[in-house]
Amino acid sequence: MPVRTLSPAEVEDPADHGWENIVAGDGYDRIMVSSTRSHRHEGATLAELAGTLDMAPFEVIVHLLRTEELQVHMVDFSMDERDVETVLRAPRTSVCTDGLAIALGGKPHPRLYGSFPRVLGRYVRERGVLDLPTAVHKMTGLTAEVFGVPGLIADLVAFDPATVGDTATYADPRRTPTGIHWVMQSGHLVVRDGHWLGARCGVRLAPA
Repeated sequence: MPVRTLSPAEVEDPADHGWENIVAGDGYDRIMVSSTRSHRHEGATLAELAGTLDMAPFEVIVHLLRTEELQVHMVDFSMDERDVETVLRAPRTSVCTDGLAIALGGKPHPRLYGSFPRVLGRYVRERGVLDLPTAVHKMTGLTAEVFGVPGLIADLVAFDPATVGDTATYADPRRTPTGIHWVMQSGHLVVRDGHWLGARCGVRLAPA
């Protein structure tokens, strides 16, 4: 497939060109640099960097990709809370996270540390979007069914429904959740009172 160079006008054009356009959908002020090779600029939006670097926002994108040797990750702010709640209520929606454990460090999306506790705290206890058994099923049995892996050894998580919740933020995304007493993998205790005990007992799932 031939490579086509895009102009700033095309990237900023809200018209549908047949490809996902995060800039046009969210704006430069809602795209945050989460990690870079040099660790510079982490936590700043493209709009903020445009002012700091005295560049047009589109030029900031090019500058970052070139100077950081393409090792740049981002977080964009595009979710609508009403959509999240509607999707959560759907019977076939399972709970997961696509948070990336970025080896570079930086500021990963808070979902990396907080997705499951956030569902249990915010959407079960505080907002009543789901009841507790339904939420747990969406995290466990339903997910196993969707991926076709029932019958395997399950991890066990002991948590307090009254206090479980996420604490990670965009500014400080590596904060551990509250209310989780311990985690067990393959019969071995691996996390206790928010502290990893040093054991790696999980098994990577692979296609059959």
